[in-house]
Parts: sequence; C-alpha cells; structure tokens
Amino acid sequence: MVEGQYHGEKMIVGVMADTHDHLLLVDKAVRRLNKEGIELVIHAGDYVAGFVIPHLTSLKANLLGILGNNDGDHEVLREKFEEAGFDLCGTFAETKADGLRIAVVHGKDVARLHSLINAANYDVVVHGHTHQATVHREGRLLIVNPGEVCGYLTGKSTIAILNTETRDAHVVSLG
Repeated sequence: MVEGQYHGEKMIVGVMADTHDHLLLVDKAVRRLNKEGIELVIHAGDYVAGFVIPHLTSLKANLLGILGNNDGDHEVLREKFEEAGFDLCGTFAETKADGLRIAVVHGKDVARLHSLINAANYDVVVHGHTHQATVHREGRLLIVNPGEVCGYLTGKSTIAILNTETRDAHVVSLG
C-alpha cells in the first residue's frame, strides 16, 4: 500500500521519531527541517499526545507519520493529523520519494522490522523506538533511525536528513 508518492529531481527528506511531547524540541526540529529545505518529513511514531501535532504545522513540507507504541489516543491523533492536512498511516507506511521505495515502522515489533529489512522490497527502511540515532546499510538497503527528538533517554535531540539523489542520510543534532 503506497500512502503517497513524492516527486522531484532530488528531494531532501526529514526523518524524525520519538518526540514524546517535548514541545520545545519539536519546535526546534521544525525550524531546523524548514532551514534544510525539506520537502517531505517522515515521523516514525511516538508523538504521545495530540497536542504535539499543532507544533508540526509550521513545517514547510508534507508530513507522513505512523503510530508508535507510546501514542495515546489514536483517534485524537488522527483528528489532529487530518486538521493539519498530514497523513497518519497507522503502524506501517510505505511511500516513494523521488523513486526511492521507503518503508516506515516504529520498531517495537523487532520481528516486523527485521522482516522489512530482509524482504529486499525497499530502498530505505525508517524506524524509531530505540531512541538511538543510526544510519547504516545492509547491502543496498539504507536503514535510518533518526534517534529521539525528545532527548529523554540519550540526552541527545536528533533528527535525520535523507538525500534521495545521493541515496544517503545523516543524523543532525539539535543541540
């Protein structure tokens, strides 16, 4: 199921996860993503509460999100996403950005995450949950965990930037 397709000669995609209601850092992440000229933002879940979503509305990009294991009232989150004009895709999403096939899962279900990685159906797998920022390859597959926006577990607030032209990503510290 393709939730959306985003096209451009080259796209810069922002990746975030695990915001956990930390509004000041959510605002900081949005400012940084806007500064980077992001055209699409992928959120790998754990907003926690619906009051986070209005803080994402100043993004100058489309937002594709999924639900994480700490997300509370799913109906409120769906309503807030709809009000903002964003796409909330349940616990899994797949999309294309500039031809790259991207799968998004939160990551608590480790077996599901490994199945996506081993399936060889995608160019990029995005996940969160561990709060550990990592970008690595397994063969041609790029695996991106942007870490945690909230900074609660690691003490580091991070996002990731994916470049569809170079087919690579890097972690950005929000300081």
